[in-house]
Amino acid sequence: MSDDVTQYINKAQPWQIDVCEKLRAMVGQTIPDVEERLQYGKPHYLKNGHYAAVIAVAKDKVSFMVFNATDIPEVKGFLRALGNGERKAVDIKDGQTVDYGALASILEKTATAL
Repeated sequence: MSDDVTQYINKAQPWQIDVCEKLRAMVGQTIPDVEERLQYGKPHYLKNGHYAAVIAVAKDKVSFMVFNATDIPEVKGFLRALGNGERKAVDIKDGQTVDYGALASILEKTATAL
């Protein structure tokens, strides 16, 4: 666990801290030996030197993005494609129920080839 990432998370609103800590734990459980670092001002998670996921805190949401997701379909209202579809993201808002199991499943699929 990176101290820089902990500091980034602790600057957020209380509900965002809770979501970020759960996402952080889920990434660690899903990708053994994941590398966590603050890069481009956001927590990045790498497997074997390749980007696997990013957590980004915004004013009214927390975004969780996975890389290597070309083969993962979009899910309307849940998982959206970014750019050419190689990246997919979920936006989590205050009070929203989050299916961390579904996110772990997506991350597991996208990180397998890394």
